[in-house]
Amino acid sequence: MNNLHRIPATVITGFLGAGKTSMIRHLLQTANGKRLALIINEFGDIGVDGEILKACGAENCDVGDIIELANGCICCTVADDFIPTMEALLDRPGGLDHIIIETSGLALPKPLLKAFNWPAIRTRITVDGVVAVVDGPAFAAGLFADDPDAVAAQRQADGALDHDSPLAELFTDQMACADLVVMNKADLLADDEAARISAELRDTLRGSVKVVQASHGAIAAETLLGLGAKAEDDLDNRPSVHDDEDDHEHDDFESFAMHFDAVASPEALVAKLRAAAAAHDVLRMKGFIAVEGKDMRLLVQGVGDRYQHYYDRDWAPDEDRVSGLVVIGLSGLDEMAIRAMILD
Repeated sequence: MNNLHRIPATVITGFLGAGKTSMIRHLLQTANGKRLALIINEFGDIGVDGEILKACGAENCDVGDIIELANGCICCTVADDFIPTMEALLDRPGGLDHIIIETSGLALPKPLLKAFNWPAIRTRITVDGVVAVVDGPAFAAGLFADDPDAVAAQRQADGALDHDSPLAELFTDQMACADLVVMNKADLLADDEAARISAELRDTLRGSVKVVQASHGAIAAETLLGLGAKAEDDLDNRPSVHDDEDDHEHDDFESFAMHFDAVASPEALVAKLRAAAAAHDVLRMKGFIAVEGKDMRLLVQGVGDRYQHYYDRDWAPDEDRVSGLVVIGLSGLDEMAIRAMILD
């Protein structure tokens, strides 16, 4: 591989539960045979997103081409995790056509873009584009701003909203770095509301950045890949709330994992998850659940009071049929109370 041929990489960012993993699954199915590698960075020590993608069985992306980084947010562990991982991928025999990087829902994209200028990889790879996935209904509800009620009342009258909350800062940084924005879950919005939200998003973006609508992350690979942004050379046009900081911590958020026996009813479990999320500062819950009398693994994931669950595959013979759930929320989560509500 020489300096004239750099492998393109696409960074997929977006807040917790926006639909990044669903979009990547669809991308794999529409990549027309391109040899892809995936780097999955999760917040929490149960690799749900990586397991979902491994189970999709795409011929152009072997299980060995899916790498999970679970030692912390990728934007904070560049030297320890990201650079060695990229070097290993680039040195693989057989070559790659494209690398897809799914950041955690709490990652700032700009520190990751800066990493592509590290001497070890800068002549071998380029950022083809940053794709930001937005949860349309969550944006409509003002959940990425300081005061959702104030946003709902002021959105039309005042575009100069304050962004002091950790959620708003993350969202602002993700939008500022984007080369393409996917407004996902459009099927949960009325047509006129989806069009209005897309227009509001577009007003916050650089002039060249487009907004496309999607349902269930169904965007074809030809739309997501081949943007040619060379984002690592365009950092000055991607301002960050954290540009003046030496580093970036995630003290505003925390997570914990819980394990428990098989449940009798998926519907009863989801009702408990909804109740726990409503009673505490829970942003996201996701995991694999063992169900009594079922040989298949149940995937459960949700944001706020919106949850989905389905059986994704059979339990493997060597797997322990134990339920595992990751709970992510604002700092100060009452872990004991949440556990009690879910396990009661």
